[in-house]
Amino acid sequence: MKYRNLGRETRQRRSILAGLTKTVIENGFVVTSEARAKEVRKFVDKMITYGKRGTLVSRRKALAFVHNDNDVVQKVFNELAPKYKDRNGGYTRIIKIKERQGDDSLQVRLELV
Repeated sequence: MKYRNLGRETRQRRSILAGLTKTVIENGFVVTSEARAKEVRKFVDKMITYGKRGTLVSRRKALAFVHNDNDVVQKVFNELAPKYKDRNGGYTRIIKIKERQGDDSLQVRLELV
């Protein structure tokens, strides 16, 4: 699987992606850079797919990815998975907002559909 390095070491990158994934699931959206949003989108879709499967193995994989945050996994399995049961992927959308003033990086809003 190809992925973006995001200018970080592996452990830092995985932690950033897990944190952004948890934020999207908890709040329904996150405002971040375009590169990070495109990368996080894959993991949010994967988490919802785990929830739709509903097996013990998929629950454990979801828990492992979000650093054992049981509240997030409960929301995925109990609220989001039933909501998206008839949808085959594409659970998120990216809306471009503006450039960040400091480094002129494009800011986007990643949200659940």
